Amino acid sequence: MTERETTFKRVMLKISGEALMGDQGFGLHPPTVERVAREVQSVHDLGVEICMVIGGGNIFRGLQGSAQGMERTTADYMGMLATVMNALAMQSALEGLGIHTRVISAITMNEVAEPYIRRRAVRHLEKKRVCIFAAGTGNPYFTTDTAAALRASEMACEAIFMGKQVDGVYDKDPKKHHDAKRFDVISFDDVLAKRLGVMDASAIALTRDNNMPIIVFSLDEPGGFRGILAGQGTYTRVHG
Repeated sequence: MTERETTFKRVMLKISGEALMGDQGFGLHPPTVERVAREVQSVHDLGVEICMVIGGGNIFRGLQGSAQGMERTTADYMGMLATVMNALAMQSALEGLGIHTRVISAITMNEVAEPYIRRRAVRHLEKKRVCIFAAGTGNPYFTTDTAAALRASEMACEAIFMGKQVDGVYDKDPKKHHDAKRFDVISFDDVLAKRLGVMDASAIALTRDNNMPIIVFSLDEPGGFRGILAGQGTYTRVHG
């Protein structure tokens, strides 16, 4: 497969922090981090420019902290710091595979990550470096889904790839309902109206307003990310 055969030139990959846990109930599972890194490598080898946003739910989730009585803003900042830890782990795995990577944080921490400067980030992508955007938007009350939608728009990505544990968007939970129906394509408005949980409502609204398609696929399927970029595989496309 050559670079000319790919469908997209620049994409955003959004994965949850839980995707890095493996079979553990908490934290990072290094073999799983490396497996995801190899999926990214396979797409990077096609010449595709890649941005990433990784959630922090495997370490700390702001909403859960808030529900347990912690002040919401503090809990959200703690969740942002968890995403930085995940980003550094992914950077280590990618650079172990020989891929130049930059962690770019919305919260300034010069010793471990670059501050977010849009033009600099775009330049990294043009030089075929993987950019991992950490610390969400830098603001409480916004999820990493919204951060992914925002950064994808700022970086002029052509699509957001949502790596999940299922191979697309279903009308109900396929793990609980054997008769769940998968959509090949679905509109932003239908996702919002049916509350299908692809992204939170703010992120969906932002992608809709910027006409940014979302590709929902299974991160557990080996080669799935690369295959979809070549126009193959099983996935759901969310668009206007």
